[in-house]
Amino acid sequence: MENKKKLPIGVEFFRDFKREDFYYVDKTRFIRDLVNLRGSVNLFTRPRRFGKSLNMNMLKAFFEIDADPSLFDGLEITKETAICEKYMGKYPVISISLKDVEGMNFRTAYDMLGSVISEEAGRFDFLLKSDRLSTADKKKFDNLIEERFEKEFYLHRSLRILTQLLFKHYGTPAIVLIDEYDVPLDKAYQNGYYPEMVSLIRSLFSQALKTNENLYFAVITGCLRIAKESIFTGLNNFKIRTISDIDFAEYFGFTDHEVRDMLSYYGIEDSFEEIKAWYDGYHFGHTDVYCPWDVINQCDKLRAWADAPMEAHWENSSSNAIVQDILENATETTKSQIEALISGEAVEKVLIPELTYTDLDSEDQESRQTYLWSVLFATGYLTEAGKPERGIHKLVIPNREVLGIYEKRIRSCFKMKVISDTDGWRKFCEAMKAGNAEKVQKLFNEFMSDSISIRDTFVKKEMKENFYHGMILGLLRAESSWSVRSNAESGVGYTDIRLEVPSTRTGCIIEVKYAEGGKYDQACAEAMRQIENDGYADILKQDGMQTIHQYGIACYKKSCKIAYLTG
Repeated sequence: MENKKKLPIGVEFFRDFKREDFYYVDKTRFIRDLVNLRGSVNLFTRPRRFGKSLNMNMLKAFFEIDADPSLFDGLEITKETAICEKYMGKYPVISISLKDVEGMNFRTAYDMLGSVISEEAGRFDFLLKSDRLSTADKKKFDNLIEERFEKEFYLHRSLRILTQLLFKHYGTPAIVLIDEYDVPLDKAYQNGYYPEMVSLIRSLFSQALKTNENLYFAVITGCLRIAKESIFTGLNNFKIRTISDIDFAEYFGFTDHEVRDMLSYYGIEDSFEEIKAWYDGYHFGHTDVYCPWDVINQCDKLRAWADAPMEAHWENSSSNAIVQDILENATETTKSQIEALISGEAVEKVLIPELTYTDLDSEDQESRQTYLWSVLFATGYLTEAGKPERGIHKLVIPNREVLGIYEKRIRSCFKMKVISDTDGWRKFCEAMKAGNAEKVQKLFNEFMSDSISIRDTFVKKEMKENFYHGMILGLLRAESSWSVRSNAESGVGYTDIRLEVPSTRTGCIIEVKYAEGGKYDQACAEAMRQIENDGYADILKQDGMQTIHQYGIACYKKSCKIAYLTG
């Protein structure tokens, strides 16, 4: 597309938008609100891929001494002339990201943190020649840039020391920006050194952010709000802005009009409704927002091909292990609530605003489930539907993409559970191959009885069929010697499953239908008509299959009925 700005996929440096001509959704009013509403320490929690890192780099580009004012030409913040005159380019800024601070053991993570701080200190190497710093000061600084952290207390004090040295040089207190503060804690929890990392991060923050006259203010971002007693002990004027807060809500994620403007700019405004269904649905404070990572990536696809199918971009940027966790440990009550969610309903929950990762290991099942629901909400797998009442939150799945994550994880759990029942799984596959529809029906009903199903709600029929189709597909693909093909159209629905058993030249056609209101016979008849009218069996004959079984499977909640024809 000629003369159009590039889409900023993965761009985290604010300067690149102007210098490299990337499309920018203007979030610079964030600077105005931060200046007017800030505390000494400000924590913003948002799900991953909602623009936290870019906003932090924008703050750095605005406040840092010798900032380039041209980067902000034409942007909203330039209308705030008093703020620009007072703050732009006036402060030393320390900016670090902890997203890569990890390791299989504490020592490795400790060294990674040291490297991050050392690299940031290296940006200020002019301090070694400053006539305002003493020889002792310069020795301290040299230890920072050379990563001399053998004495543990020195790493703990590293950020505080850097603010002191910058204040001595400039005579101006520093701004500290810490991005992805909770990543080291997450990695430590996963790898078994959580207490040591909590102690390190708590000490680092306490030294740098508590009663530090060399600090002007600090901004911290992360996904989770870790309990104050765990990390932020004793911080004064500490302001927390979570996804439930009204202030700053529109600065993380794209609003409706911002998405419309982007699509219009690239000439793909006809895709708005699909974009909305797949990537909108998050409610931050009183603001409805889209996941920006999704919108940018899908917009890039659509500008090259107007009919490009919707894709799950946010899903593929993480392991989504938290969804797997809650499904694998689901009680019957939790299963029922997951069924409600994937059917488009809301569930009501009391949420824990502050967490520690050790909460997830609670031996009390009810407490553990509460913590897991709270993490699902904080990390974007659930969002609020309306205003909380008396501490009760109404939670829903935000959009089509996140619904797909739940469905995939449910099918994965279902498949693992079924495969662990080797005898039952093999009987199911053998019955399918033999054309024993009665036994296939009996076994599939048994499998579904202990699984999660879709309720009979307003969710589109194709989506319901997708769900059951995926369960059957997972069962059949467990038999690795068989050829199993699914003619699926992304985001629309499934037509059929074709199964071939080369060793016996046996083929199966399987058409899955959702039996609205429990009308099994009607759905079965519809499935069999489709198999016949579309000539699915002809494909198997062309492939040399001599025995062909045709199954019309009608599913409703946790049961099914099967129509069968051979020939």
